[in-house]
Amino acid sequence: MSNLNWSARELGDRLGYLKIAMFPGMVGVEVANEISAAVEKMGAVDRLIIDLRGNTGGGIGALRVMSLLTPDKIPVGFALDRRRVPSNLELEKTSFRRFSRIPSSKNALWTLALQFAPAMIAKKPIVLQTEGLGNKPFHGNVVLLVNRHTASAAEMIVAFARENNLGTIIGEKTAGRLLSATSVKVDQGFRLALPTGAYYTWRGSILEGTLIEPDKLVEFDWRQRRVVEDRQLECAIESLGDVRAEQAI
Repeated sequence: MSNLNWSARELGDRLGYLKIAMFPGMVGVEVANEISAAVEKMGAVDRLIIDLRGNTGGGIGALRVMSLLTPDKIPVGFALDRRRVPSNLELEKTSFRRFSRIPSSKNALWTLALQFAPAMIAKKPIVLQTEGLGNKPFHGNVVLLVNRHTASAAEMIVAFARENNLGTIIGEKTAGRLLSATSVKVDQGFRLALPTGAYYTWRGSILEGTLIEPDKLVEFDWRQRRVVEDRQLECAIESLGDVRAEQAI
């Protein structure tokens, strides 16, 4: 299964592969539904590779991927103007309103607007929280593939997995480009994006300017690529093969 934004397939022996190129849309209803359907279509895979190489980010649709990593509702992070950081942020963040469900239909977007409008008008942070999708057979056996072009919302996924020990990160350092922004239309069909705040993970890390180190560094080498089809993907498959072998002992 595939489209321009994602592709998914089983690699054999109950090993799933999900490649996501970007997260279009502000809320990402369509891409979230498509990702969930693709994972279901792969069947009862008990190991999963999520390929975020080259993913430059996008909207809140990335929350669906984070939600697939854990059965629980876990706070992810929030955007905050660094000029307005409260002195008691650790305590105050627990009272921030939480966004914890991507609706299944665009028809529900107006209810979201009503629900979160007061916080947005008051310029109060809104915490992203995973959706609580329940247990998946691949939980605990996930590899995230990343490279120097993995940025923005894709880095949110990587940081979330790292902070909660939900997956092994393989590849290169990420881009370190993640700011909350708003955009306006300008001439010739272009949009001007203006940063509005820094993104904080739930544990307090700021990702802008901070490259996320992989657990296993596998750099891209165009010379090697001539001989080996995809060394980074091969390392991910080998890593999850080792997990299968350890579980069999």
